[in-house]
Amino acid sequence: MVRLLYSFPHVLDRPGIALTALSQIRGVAALGADVTLFCASVGSAVLPASVRVHETLALAGRRIPHRALGVQRAYTLHDRLTAWWLRGHAGDVDVVHAWPRGCLHTLRAAAAAGIPALRESPNAHTASVFRESEAAVRHAGVRLRGDHSHASDHAVLDREIAEYLSATRVLVPSSYAWREFVREGFPEDRLLRHRYGCDVQAFAPRPAQRPADRPFTAAFVGRGDATKGLHVALAAWRAAGLDNAELLVAGRVEDDYADVLRDGLADPSVRVLGFVSDVPSLLARADVLLLPSWTEGSALVTLEAQASGCVPLVSTACGPLGRPGLDYLEHDVADVATLAGQLTMLHRDPAELARLSARGTAQRSFLSWDEAGRALLDCYRQVI
Repeated sequence: MVRLLYSFPHVLDRPGIALTALSQIRGVAALGADVTLFCASVGSAVLPASVRVHETLALAGRRIPHRALGVQRAYTLHDRLTAWWLRGHAGDVDVVHAWPRGCLHTLRAAAAAGIPALRESPNAHTASVFRESEAAVRHAGVRLRGDHSHASDHAVLDREIAEYLSATRVLVPSSYAWREFVREGFPEDRLLRHRYGCDVQAFAPRPAQRPADRPFTAAFVGRGDATKGLHVALAAWRAAGLDNAELLVAGRVEDDYADVLRDGLADPSVRVLGFVSDVPSLLARADVLLLPSWTEGSALVTLEAQASGCVPLVSTACGPLGRPGLDYLEHDVADVATLAGQLTMLHRDPAELARLSARGTAQRSFLSWDEAGRALLDCYRQVI
């Protein structure tokens, strides 16, 4: 049995990284790991009964918002409380798994006690994220908001590098993230590759054949800012010039970015849906997913699309699972021509579209969080 201390300095019942953390906890607990969880608050998330929970930003059953203390101070409080507990229970822990921005004291406490500690990196190296995000906004002709999570910040970069260096290994979820760490000079032997998954119960496979009355459908699902490459998707869509086709844009588009994209979004074949809560239904009706991002760790929506039979057309920075040409189609970042050609090819070749779609649905069990849990537990055993 692996005795795990899992530290997550956020609320656990949110989308995004909280869904990733919750799925990891459930996955390794189901495989027999003995889990002690420190998180800001569980909220409404449902955890296995075997998981012992410590909420660091909750008082008398009520959650204390991070902003009440100041966001980074709240993360630091979480970190100090987790480290304090670890110093008193070092003999009860085999491995530590910690998330960014609230883990430096915990990682150092683990090192002092001789306990291997893994630092999750849901994105590429932070220096790479900052650089590529700046490249994205320059390409789109907009500016990156100062409060954007990818906006350059020397204090954030220094803190995250200190976290990388304090961990026994840094967990990276894709070959892209691995390459970007190495590109920044981080030692390969300090990296550990794992993977993410998707909820295959929520993301049901689409019908094998598209209904005759439905047009060829592409979907863009994500935050509407330049780092996700929506301007590239729209340019490729226009260049492809497909008949009887529609592009569904799911996600709130930032105002200044929407101004730049006005003509592309006004195309009669483009439908702007705004925020979409039912992503499974959207992916089940779409033939292809467009995600020409500048930087990702491993975008969960690519796995969700594969499990749904929706073929991912993604940039080399998206970190999908599988092999290009077999499990997804890939293009270089900002390569409008290649993405347009892929759209044209799949629109004209229903057999190839069906082959790629069937490949995803045939691998649903491999794409699951259950399999991701097995990979993560293997990582724990390796460092122990």
